[in-house]
Amino acid sequence: MSALEEIMKISSKLPFVILQDINQRIGDWLASGGKEDDPYIEQQLRFAQNVLEASK
Repeated sequence: MSALEEIMKISSKLPFVILQDINQRIGDWLASGGKEDDPYIEQQLRFAQNVLEASK
């Protein structure tokens, strides 16, 4: 499963403001020529996972 798919899988568990931020960052990345399988997307996944861990 790709990092983007993983983010979508856990998106319902994230606070809305965090999801908005990740969405904006990924959208900007893709619009600037980035690819869905770039390490930047994996970084956003790690951020999302860290937010979930911190909220436990």
